[in-house]
Amino acid sequence: MDTDIYFMQKALDLAKQAYKNNEVPVGAIICIENTIIGKGYNQVELLQDPTAHAEILAITAACSYLGSKYLTQATLYVTLEPCLMCKGAIEHAQISRVVYAATDTARKTDTSKIYEGGLLVVEATELMKQFFREKRMF
Repeated sequence: MDTDIYFMQKALDLAKQAYKNNEVPVGAIICIENTIIGKGYNQVELLQDPTAHAEILAITAACSYLGSKYLTQATLYVTLEPCLMCKGAIEHAQISRVVYAATDTARKTDTSKIYEGGLLVVEATELMKQFFREKRMF
């Protein structure tokens, strides 16, 4: 199985956990040499913290795992294109590669050469659409 697809599926599983918890369904996995060293899913509502994005929580976990503030050999897999805040954290952590599924059309920002998009885009996009369809029904 393709490694990128495998880890993006793991991130999508975390996005589904966020969805079940009534959070915007975004999941993130950080790997080094095919080993997961950090993971997270959106917990903004649960923690009442606007910075509790999947990427930030995954970065915190990965840095704790390594005992380092730098993740220079790491790949981040995330189900939604990172927002500006998360991109800043990604750059500060010096993550070498980012793979995302769906493009954030609501908050489109410029992407650099380390970002690759479109992996499992259909699944991630449908999960986001379903979440917001249900939210807007009320």
